[in-house]
Amino acid sequence: MLRYIIRRLLVAIPTLLILIVICFFLMQTAPGGPFTSERPLPPQVLANIQAKYGLDQSIWAQMWSYLKGIVLHLDFGPSYQYKDRSVNDIITQGFPITLTYGSISFLVAVIIGVGLGVLAAIRHNTWVDYIAVGATFTAQSLPNFVMAPILIIVFTWQLGWLPGGGWNGGQWQYLVMPVIALSTSFFASIARITRSSMLEVMNSNFIRTAKAKGLPTSAIIWRHAMKPTLMPVVSYLGPAFVAMITGSVVIDIYFSTGGIGRSFVNSALNRDYSVMLGLTILYGSLTIIFNLVIDVVYAWLDPKIRY
Repeated sequence: MLRYIIRRLLVAIPTLLILIVICFFLMQTAPGGPFTSERPLPPQVLANIQAKYGLDQSIWAQMWSYLKGIVLHLDFGPSYQYKDRSVNDIITQGFPITLTYGSISFLVAVIIGVGLGVLAAIRHNTWVDYIAVGATFTAQSLPNFVMAPILIIVFTWQLGWLPGGGWNGGQWQYLVMPVIALSTSFFASIARITRSSMLEVMNSNFIRTAKAKGLPTSAIIWRHAMKPTLMPVVSYLGPAFVAMITGSVVIDIYFSTGGIGRSFVNSALNRDYSVMLGLTILYGSLTIIFNLVIDVVYAWLDPKIRY
């Protein structure tokens, strides 16, 4: 397993380098630039600005300088739109906020989704199963860009129970609505996958053998059925976690949390190429890391898997 992890990490390095190169060239081929506007700058002023940020060099020289800064110093460069702020400063300020409510949303989605899916499978074709399936379909039809304004209207405007936005150090009052809005559709998907997997496992031969031996239902579920049930769920959790982090744009806009999602949108609108590149590399790194974690967990759940 250790050799597999090392091999995957070694493959991740050129993968990230290829991602950086492709994104860099795509940014350069996009029309316009970070300093173009409706009122064009005087040619001399524009030339001085481009010389300051090294944009007057060839595209190959710019790419080499950018790669060298990342590899040697983990420096994503300065922001073209925010004076005296680097991309590292923007990530350091916004990413911990996004990671906090994204991780909490992930835990809530996993706990509720797995629990609801197992309960629906155990009580198959009963009123519990029907309610659980109905709840998952309802939650699936309410993505975060629909849930967020509904939560604000109900719990802030009408009831006045929770603040409508802000972060305030991550106090629980400011976390409730972002977590609900972000985790709703994900726990519905997890519940549906868990229910289908549990129903398939409970009809397996080894479960019938355990029942024939007279084992209690709780022991059959937790000791024999749970691990194989979670295998398709685990394969979904890696992309789901990254999607919760990258899908935080709506949450940041509606609840003004100060997370990294708004910076990503603003960088696209303002053509702040360095910020877009830095956040793209961050999201790509998260995808690679969590796919590796999921592969390791997958091998732990099923000892037959050997990498």
